[in-house]
Amino acid sequence: MNTEIKKPVYYADYLQLDKILDAQTLESQKAGVRADDEMLFIVIHQTYELWFKEILHELNIIREVFLQDAIEDNQPHLYGSVHRLKRVIAILEVLVSQMGVLETMTPLDFLDFRDLLKPASGFQSIQFKMIEALLGLHFEKRQGKQYYISQLTPQDVERVKQVESEQSLLVLINKWLERMPYAKSRPYWMDNGQEFWQSYREALKQSLSEGEMSNLTAFDALFMPAGNYPEGRALSVEANKNALFIMLYRDYPLLQLPYDLLNALLEIDEGLSLWRHRHIHLVQRTIGKRVGTGGSTGAEYLRGAADTHYIFKELAELTSFLIPRHLLPVLPTHVVADLCYRGGE
Repeated sequence: MNTEIKKPVYYADYLQLDKILDAQTLESQKAGVRADDEMLFIVIHQTYELWFKEILHELNIIREVFLQDAIEDNQPHLYGSVHRLKRVIAILEVLVSQMGVLETMTPLDFLDFRDLLKPASGFQSIQFKMIEALLGLHFEKRQGKQYYISQLTPQDVERVKQVESEQSLLVLINKWLERMPYAKSRPYWMDNGQEFWQSYREALKQSLSEGEMSNLTAFDALFMPAGNYPEGRALSVEANKNALFIMLYRDYPLLQLPYDLLNALLEIDEGLSLWRHRHIHLVQRTIGKRVGTGGSTGAEYLRGAADTHYIFKELAELTSFLIPRHLLPVLPTHVVADLCYRGGE
């Protein structure tokens, strides 16, 4: 039996405040230049990196859940994953609002020390790249790939490559959606689900205006492909069907948490987009059309990333195929029973 008395925990020691509060080294002081706002600049970016670390922590826990072969409805895993995704969303809201603090630094304040930072750049934030990769942003879809290797140390390149080699959350969500029985299991629908989706297609067609008929062509390609499925998509036909089914019938008890999960993923994309666009406005306001300290095109690069780095856009696109509740196909009694707790009792 261990009888050793535990040493009392002291606030400053527990948080290692000596290390944290002594971690702000100003380049302007080294150069003998007066630049009072460099302290703010460092603290803001250190805070970002701490929040990035927490986001990675949460995403890795969620990945552990979805790496399982099955996620039971009566287990806390799905609820816990949704809870953690909502925490990530809350953190992203903080990251966006934190821009307001940085915007109190005027362009002249920044110019006092900006040239002393070259070639360091926010582009070199390895943790942010790891977040994007962990969520599902593929290397080939990254904006500014030409800077990807040249601006990072070999060690950091390997760190990101390691994350990119693992199954991203997007890949795992696709597999999770494919395992759901609603779109393809014979006990639910005749002809492996075609009866439901054919009737749904008719309801969708009725709901579309003349100018929206291209949505029907897109629906056929993603849900009822006669030939080759469109290349380069992250979600399979089965995943598309089950994701849309969840969105359509989300009011049933067993689909409420899956819907919350899908919605949280869309909110994460939205939060990242808001952060990127706020960053664009900050850069335009602070350096105008100047080149970034790391050699990128500055605001132009950020705008390109904001326009292309949507990770869960295929989920968002499924809303094009929603129809009003009163047009939804009526579900068979046994399906309704399976979507309710205790068999619909």
